[in-house]
Amino acid sequence: MLESLNMRLQTLMPVLTPLSLIVGVLLGDVGGQLLFLVPWLFAFMTFAGSLSLNFKGLKSFTKYPFVILMTIAFLHIIMPIWAYIVATVLFEDHLLTIGFILSVAVPTGVTSFIWVAVCRGNLALCLSIILIDTLLSPIIMPFLLHLVIGKTIEIDTVSLMFDLLWMIVLPSILGMLLNELTKGNIVETIGKKLAPFSKMSLFFIVLINGSVVAPFIKNISWEFVSIIVVVFVLALSGYAMCFLFGHFLWKDVGIVTTFVFTGGMRNISMGVVVASAYFPPKVAIPVVFGMLFQQVLASLFSRVIEKYKTKLSQVST
Repeated sequence: MLESLNMRLQTLMPVLTPLSLIVGVLLGDVGGQLLFLVPWLFAFMTFAGSLSLNFKGLKSFTKYPFVILMTIAFLHIIMPIWAYIVATVLFEDHLLTIGFILSVAVPTGVTSFIWVAVCRGNLALCLSIILIDTLLSPIIMPFLLHLVIGKTIEIDTVSLMFDLLWMIVLPSILGMLLNELTKGNIVETIGKKLAPFSKMSLFFIVLINGSVVAPFIKNISWEFVSIIVVVFVLALSGYAMCFLFGHFLWKDVGIVTTFVFTGGMRNISMGVVVASAYFPPKVAIPVVFGMLFQQVLASLFSRVIEKYKTKLSQVST
């Protein structure tokens, strides 16, 4: 029953995510009063997602060091710079600029593993990227945010590092330890049962943060519409750049597939938590809307990759 529920939620994610946002906006302050639950929900999501990971993924670093370093550089250097350029050119609002940067600077999404598996990419490499990037996030995220905004908005980087440690690193290590101790059996016994509740937690996080940004969303304006458009363009360009970089750098279908999804997808829910905890509500707007397009674009690029594979096979024959 729980497995079928999980599959249904997975299929309906592109619909339920924006629906959760709409419900949150309609609830207004009611949802905002539950903001204290968001870090706990996120820690639970991280733990549930990490049950499928193991420490063997770190071995891929010795085999694909350049791919892993390139992915991390794309996630935390190239995309934040691109977001900063776009945001500063189109908007004269420093809070929105922070929001756009935060939406692309968060670690890669654990759900990228699903799409890499569907498209038959390099799963060992994907797990390694997710694991390494997640463990580095308490160092990378505070440093990047302080570098970009530390002079204009006070941010307690020490508190942020500790929050990221207990929301991401500790649940991840606990999940991986349980995976190792049970030799992977925990994925079948507990992991699959927790999967639907993990997705529900994501929807609840979107709902709560929809309430937080409700005052800005209810007043529909050209700025509001342009924010959504820019969020979509940034997400689309991220996938597209990964595809082009991957093709010219490696021309290995498995690596290109892995690079596209680990570089294109983000742990947006983490960005929402950070935005809500450390910044004014307006910063969360671009981050929240970043959730709306990830799964849809992943589906689109899965088809692009299939056509890419077909074309390469025709050329090789």
